[in-house]
Amino acid sequence: MSEIETRRRKLKFRADRRGFRELDLYMQQFTDAHLARFDGRQLDEFEAVLDIPDQIVFDWIMGRDRPAEDQRSEVLDLLLSFRYSAPR
Repeated sequence: MSEIETRRRKLKFRADRRGFRELDLYMQQFTDAHLARFDGRQLDEFEAVLDIPDQIVFDWIMGRDRPAEDQRSEVLDLLLSFRYSAPR
């Protein structure tokens, strides 16, 4: 397994198990849809998002607040534009 694949697996584990059920479900679908295509720079950006407290990220996703300009990144914008689909 390559270094970038190992990093993706670790970030997926971390993203999918944040401890906040609603955010876990959202992140699971997001990582399933996008993580496999992220390059090293995008993985850095995603890791930075994972360092932000859950409630803050959840408020951004729900549209209750917006990130400051210095927090914005390609990956954060992708995350915020992602639309969760409830399993059927």
